[in-house]
Amino acid sequence: MRIPGLILALSLAPVTAQAQTAAAPEQAALHAVAAQVQPERMRADVTALVGFGTRHTMSETTSETRGIGAARRWTERQFRAIGADCGNCLEIALPADTVTGRRVPTPTEVVDVLAIQKGTGDPNRVIIISGHIDSRVTDVMNATADAPGANDDASGVAAVLEAARVLSKSKFEATLVYAVLSGEEQGLLGGKILADYAKTQGWVVEANLNNDIVGNSQGQSGVRDTTRVRVFSEGTKTVETPEQAATRRYNGGEADSSSRNLARFVDGIADRYLTNFDVEMIYRTDRFGRGGDQVEMLRAGFPAVRITEGAEHYHHQHQDLRTENGIVYGDTIEFMDFDYLGQVARLNIVSMAALASAPSVPTGVTIAGNVSPDTTVSWAAVPGAAGYRVWWRSTTAPQWTYSRWAGEAASLVLKNIPIDDWFFGVSAVSADGYESPIVFPGPAGAFVSEAPAPAPAT
Repeated sequence: MRIPGLILALSLAPVTAQAQTAAAPEQAALHAVAAQVQPERMRADVTALVGFGTRHTMSETTSETRGIGAARRWTERQFRAIGADCGNCLEIALPADTVTGRRVPTPTEVVDVLAIQKGTGDPNRVIIISGHIDSRVTDVMNATADAPGANDDASGVAAVLEAARVLSKSKFEATLVYAVLSGEEQGLLGGKILADYAKTQGWVVEANLNNDIVGNSQGQSGVRDTTRVRVFSEGTKTVETPEQAATRRYNGGEADSSSRNLARFVDGIADRYLTNFDVEMIYRTDRFGRGGDQVEMLRAGFPAVRITEGAEHYHHQHQDLRTENGIVYGDTIEFMDFDYLGQVARLNIVSMAALASAPSVPTGVTIAGNVSPDTTVSWAAVPGAAGYRVWWRSTTAPQWTYSRWAGEAASLVLKNIPIDDWFFGVSAVSADGYESPIVFPGPAGAFVSEAPAPAPAT
């Protein structure tokens, strides 16, 4: 069916008169999944994880009550119970690697715990939510001291488990993967294992939402902010080739990688479906000088963002448990805000449901129109798409500003909108109004790697 309000007769006068900027219709199903989030259920998950004493990557693996092994097996049991509740809709995978390195001096098996909910229409297209289960204290090599890791990153694991509990009750076109990763603190080891596994499975990863430190609302300054979460995204692709970089430097695209437009998508979800909770987009791959498991997904060429609380408190990260000069140090559960964590979980869950319900992102997006007053935007047809929206914005604008409905066509001519003055993109829309992220033309913005574009004409 056609989407009401999107097909309009548009004047060809000034740009603002040509543009149809109405947002995608709100979806009752997305409001419904947001309503199912239970912060107290996540509190129970964090309490259980903290109860293992330490989850250091090189900690105990045979005990059932302490160490990384016990925590991983507990996580697997949670996934299996969730799968049993949805008619065995979850496939459990335990990809692993034996690792040695600067922070792993002796060979250590690093194991990820994945729950895979196969898509009903396009199962090779994959949306991943991730968080890491390992923890640490001040000395990253200390594998025996108590390291509760409540916020870093039992909070992220709790968000992953909550996403599985809520979303496993529904069916989606794309595959959803709930990923609990190990070895992050020892060098993003679990992220590398996940990226390698995705490649081995032949997954077309459209999005990785990596949740790392998402359960606290009071920063070290003492200010409490329950209304803001940060989403970090790379501007230019980690896997960009020299040829692609040369084209991008000439034609633009520094702020339009697939990860950056994924972040814009998540930002839009917060605006439409969450109450008093906003995404602050950060134009960095991660916090300054720091890293997370999404970095390994980016190195594999997959779109990925890091989701992190708006106000971090460094007394409660990577610290030995102690009190000095009246200051309490340590990543313990009493410093968490579970209502805030619930909001972060809702953002993830609604974003995943929206992505998995929409058609896949357009591929083969190109623009043409040099030495012309008009711009032609073209793309390859997407299976399951009822139509497409062409977007454009000023080259200095942070968000997409104008759009026009293109119907079922695979190209659109934007009359009197010169290619030199604007950035362009395309999204795919389903018959019931779910819309994909916007794709910037060429390799700079492609969600799936493309061949380098030819060098610009002189």
